[in-house]
Amino acid sequence: MNAQVAVDLDRTLIFSEGALEVPLDENFECVEVYEGKPLSYMSTRSVSLLRELNEIAVVVPTTTRTIEQFRRITLPGAPWRYAITSNGGNILVDGIADPQWRTEFDVDLAGIGAELRSRISREWVLKYREADGLFCYLVVNTATLPTDFVEEWSQWCATRGWNVSQQGRKIYTMPNAVCKSSAVAEVRSRLIQDGTLNADARVFAAGDGALDAEMLIAADAAIRPRHGELELIGFARPGLTVTDSSGVRASEEILDWLRNRTAVRRV
Repeated sequence: MNAQVAVDLDRTLIFSEGALEVPLDENFECVEVYEGKPLSYMSTRSVSLLRELNEIAVVVPTTTRTIEQFRRITLPGAPWRYAITSNGGNILVDGIADPQWRTEFDVDLAGIGAELRSRISREWVLKYREADGLFCYLVVNTATLPTDFVEEWSQWCATRGWNVSQQGRKIYTMPNAVCKSSAVAEVRSRLIQDGTLNADARVFAAGDGALDAEMLIAADAAIRPRHGELELIGFARPGLTVTDSSGVRASEEILDWLRNRTAVRRV
């Protein structure tokens, strides 16, 4: 095959009801249920487009979600031979985490987590979570979040090889070594080695958040929606397309764009 597609999930392909930007109706499918309640949706058109794309390219779901959180999603096109979770910290092969890839990362999560917890307050932090032993994140009340917290915490982390990213109510603290682009490159290498991809196969990528930026830069061509963290900072580069629409309509544009750039149908 001539194309590998690495695509982010939340707010790129799947959306909470509040992030759809259009009314929820019969033209949507629920793709995630959590604690007995529907949580994430795709439009029926996006579902159809993703299935088509999966027939003409190697699609690799690529998410910051933990393994457990990823497994909650019923993503059209499954089962996936490869999926990337934990912001690149885990590669799933036929749904199972590859232990060899996981050993690539030796991070001091305990030390970083202890420092972070010493800086936060229940007045504005709703949850503190550690993800797959690789990174941590906060769920915050944005109305009471101190205006200087993210900047000051980012500065402290930067000198220690970590980075900080705020995506809506979540503030991620991530080791620099854990990134989606490295995992995408590893999957590409494996697919070429086993003959699934041609040696000159192109890599396409899509994502909306700052944690997707490296992946978009590393791809041969990429697309992002007109919403999300990258839209807020005006992220642009040669070879990057920005959708005309935002919300769930952007996901349809993204999948159309990706489909139109794949070349050889799977035999």
